[in-house]
Amino acid sequence: MSKIQLYWKAYHPVVHMLMLGSVLITLTSSMSLPFLAIYWRETTEMDYASIGVIIGAGAIAATVSGFIGGILSDLFGRTKLMIVSLLVLAICFAGFVWTTHPALLFLLSIGKGISSAFFATISKTLMGDLTPEDKRYRMFANRYLAINIGFSAGPMAGAFLGIGGSPVGFQLTALVYMLYAIVLGLVFLRITVQSDQAHAQDKVTFRSALQVVRHDRVLLLLLLGSICLMTVHGQMSVTLSQYLKDHFVDGVKLFAFLMSLNGLTVIFAQIPVTRWAERFTLFGRIVLGCLLFTAGEVGFAFSEGWLTFSLSMILFTIGEILVVPAEFAQLDQITPEGMRGTYYGAQGFSEFGNFLGPWLGGLLLAVYGGEALFLTMGAISLISLVFFSQGRIQFKRRESSLSLTKDS
Repeated sequence: MSKIQLYWKAYHPVVHMLMLGSVLITLTSSMSLPFLAIYWRETTEMDYASIGVIIGAGAIAATVSGFIGGILSDLFGRTKLMIVSLLVLAICFAGFVWTTHPALLFLLSIGKGISSAFFATISKTLMGDLTPEDKRYRMFANRYLAINIGFSAGPMAGAFLGIGGSPVGFQLTALVYMLYAIVLGLVFLRITVQSDQAHAQDKVTFRSALQVVRHDRVLLLLLLGSICLMTVHGQMSVTLSQYLKDHFVDGVKLFAFLMSLNGLTVIFAQIPVTRWAERFTLFGRIVLGCLLFTAGEVGFAFSEGWLTFSLSMILFTIGEILVVPAEFAQLDQITPEGMRGTYYGAQGFSEFGNFLGPWLGGLLLAVYGGEALFLTMGAISLISLVFFSQGRIQFKRRESSLSLTKDS
């Protein structure tokens, strides 16, 4: 049996459909979304600040919407909400070029943020429902690879076809979302999908979900660790670009090269690194990933040329490859029965680091310089291990307590 056949048999058909969809969605959206601010600046009368507020509103909406979407999927099921979110995304991307009214664009941006968070959370949840526990780490790693393939190829494909940042790019994205919603709808009609919620003994309510999450100390500790890592990862491209531009000849070209190197490293190293890392525990993978994050940041602090920056980026990226799927797999490990959507949605709060990182990074760069910035970020990566370690200890205590209760 070939490797392709083995891979196909290893996962549920719906998981393969969602994996393929991840590539198509990121491929087409990366032809348009990165150019949204430029497009609006050229086609509307809005200034930079107004455009920033509108785009930022969508990002803020996405931060909290994943949690809400996860709870709703536990209450009402996954498939219908996924299809509705895809249709709304199609409307939003089409609307970005069909109207120039700031108020409508503001609403569309919020709608896009909410719907994208709903779809991302619910699709991950459904993939977790349909994948055996021992295969989830590799599944999350494959999903991460699929998304990176889409983001790496999208801008180049858009430039090659001449539609990057044009109305055609946004319309194509809307069309792909629409067609994908139709295809998924047909798949769900032919294939019965039984989510994790169907196995829950007690019906989860919105109130009970909030109560469980609010009092789950293990979840809180893991989220704090994730926020720290997102702070480190979220600031990397923003502050690194400014640092290189101001301190190095051809700094912009160097930054573009490093971003390409980051994407290529993910694409080519993801599979071998993931398989190699499976010999370690989930916590061990996170520890190693955080150490590589720190090594990369220290490397950025003391790099003086293209070679050392490139080596630092490779270390940083391999840390990224280890940490991202391990975080989701560890979250899956602590999730109570029937609440996978709620807990996966709670992971979205770690996106706060995407705000904290650029803000703190920019402040450190402006006041103390690049060396202090990168060393501080390396230290924050190590601090995250304190939260992950405490979360692991608390989880083991909880499991031991539950085991004793059952035995008695």
